[in-house]
Amino acid sequence: MSSAITPATNTNRHSNRLAGETSPYLLQHQHNPVDWWPWSPAALAEAQRTNRPILLSVGYAACHWCHVMAHESFEDEATAAVMNELFVNIKVDREERPDIDQIYMQALHHLGEQGGWPLTMFLTPKGEPFWGGTYFPNVSRYGRPAFADVLREVSRIFHQEPQKIAQNRAGLLAALAERAHGGARPAIGLRELTSFAGQLGNAFDGVNGGLRGAPKFPQPAMLEFLWRAGRRSGDAQFFATMELTLDRMSEGGIYDHLGGGFSRYSVDDRWLVPHFEKMLYDNAQLLDLLTLAWQRTRKPLFRQRAAETVQWLAREMTTAEGAFSASLDADSEGEEGKFYVWSPDEIDRVLGAEDAAYFARFYDVTPEGNFEGHTILNRLKAPERTEADEQKLTALRAKLLQARAARVRPGLDDKVLADWNGLMIAALVNAGIAFGEPPWITMAKRAFAFIAASMTRDDRLGHSWRDGRLLFPGLASDFAAMVRAALALHEATGEGDYLAQGLRWQDVLERHYADPATGGYFLTADDAEGLVVRPHSTADDAIPNHNAVAAANLVRLAAASGDDKFRTRVDRLFDGVLAIAEKNLFAHVALLNALDLRLRGAEIVVTGAGEAAQKLTDAALAVPFTDRMVLRAPSADMLPNHHPAREKIKAVSGTAAFVCVGETCSLPVTAPDEIRTAVESMQT
Repeated sequence: MSSAITPATNTNRHSNRLAGETSPYLLQHQHNPVDWWPWSPAALAEAQRTNRPILLSVGYAACHWCHVMAHESFEDEATAAVMNELFVNIKVDREERPDIDQIYMQALHHLGEQGGWPLTMFLTPKGEPFWGGTYFPNVSRYGRPAFADVLREVSRIFHQEPQKIAQNRAGLLAALAERAHGGARPAIGLRELTSFAGQLGNAFDGVNGGLRGAPKFPQPAMLEFLWRAGRRSGDAQFFATMELTLDRMSEGGIYDHLGGGFSRYSVDDRWLVPHFEKMLYDNAQLLDLLTLAWQRTRKPLFRQRAAETVQWLAREMTTAEGAFSASLDADSEGEEGKFYVWSPDEIDRVLGAEDAAYFARFYDVTPEGNFEGHTILNRLKAPERTEADEQKLTALRAKLLQARAARVRPGLDDKVLADWNGLMIAALVNAGIAFGEPPWITMAKRAFAFIAASMTRDDRLGHSWRDGRLLFPGLASDFAAMVRAALALHEATGEGDYLAQGLRWQDVLERHYADPATGGYFLTADDAEGLVVRPHSTADDAIPNHNAVAAANLVRLAAASGDDKFRTRVDRLFDGVLAIAEKNLFAHVALLNALDLRLRGAEIVVTGAGEAAQKLTDAALAVPFTDRMVLRAPSADMLPNHHPAREKIKAVSGTAAFVCVGETCSLPVTAPDEIRTAVESMQT
């Protein structure tokens, strides 16, 4: 496997140690004149040996401003000379080491800075943070000092005013080590969830969808939370807010109308101008949302966007081994978005004048453009389309996609991250079931098989794999996401091996990551390489927090295995982490989604065999994945002794389904089209 990213071409010889790394982001910097180290005990030892502070630079391959700072400063001989003289310089890929990124990003927040990438932090030789920022310009402008001047001043203070360093260091370490503790056991139930959903819905843009203002991020966990509130309350406004957001995103420039897939976010408040990188995790979560929205509305747009996103995944993001790459860069040929934008003349040359004019009406193509003199294709203001229009536009898009393929492509970060892959595997399974697309489930199986075989050592997952090398041990987020994937595949196929694998990974999570103080999980393992603190955040980031994913898994494991220890375990997690979350519910929405599953999740137990049982199973799986857990029990003996449906199954001869919510089960359901009604009646 090789990276599609071309590193800088500087050939001067320096003590740059990144050439032996596998991260495409680190390899981008292997020819910098900076004496970069990867994060390692050796780098810290060098800082202590030479008594130099550490300059830690954290970024990722698809980060536009990381590229800007690299070009301005890290490829500049003069700036590099200052860095090399005064600091031990460490470069980190935040996707490969989110644990390191989390620690030092939190330190920056404690300094009163908003944060972002590139992250530039200054550390003591022991790795303790004392100051930092994000992007620094190479020359002084807008009241900001040049990066080299910052470097000299930080070094001067480190050596000449150590008391200032010690004061900052102590304050930051105390803040990082402080554990968030709640008070009494939280009293959050279904009523409180719906009340908070109302508050959250009021923060959404009623015209464009998404949270009000700019930039606009997809916020999938929040959209799922609103959708769940609609299911709980029957209030159509919750559904409308979620569906409006998906509709505007699907028609906006944040969506790639030729190649499929969503960009990271929109810089404006209309979803028109994206920050052009495409991340695996965004598209996994949005695929789940498109599935839910289509199941409720049957709107063709949602199905089309789901299918196109999976096509993009298969065409551009699938590795030779069958797993999924991390991201596509925003830049190509040194310009953000160059690969994706068009001019009228380019479209005219590909389609011909008549078809180009027709296409322009629907995709906002104008001589003046909508982005720096070019056009980002979008349908935010498009006229109504007939079926004939859609067929013609599909053919024209295919021609433009083929022409675009000849352009210089954005860089591909082809490392395989277990947690992001777990999110996509589960999304493919959920969508494959809902849309009747078995090939999507086959894609999920192949990716799962690769991770289970090549990214696992003695039942312990690694985090990142590339070019045959595994970063080990994995993070709690890897175990949580891959348990989720295992449970989705088990539910879809009924194959016991997936459940068994999920149970093994859950056992590792308990043994190496459990946090007794909160009932949740640390991000790093108890035997992982030492950091200045052990990360313990419970808040969501661009992906759901691992505690939230693990909580939902525990609910599903209790149903799938019949072992009440998982229900006890998740209740302990909710007691501890919800007490923390109550102080900032907006940052813990994924955990609230897991709580909704705990309180309302329906176990649908299908008993019997043959075609009749399969029809009941298919009907059970057609219930939205957020609301159901499907168990196949050909006989009562297949269920544990304490399962609430066991005695009911014994009393039934033939094929039937039981819907259980909490400790209550329905009467036997024998008609497939009655299962959804039974679920809804049990959940109210």
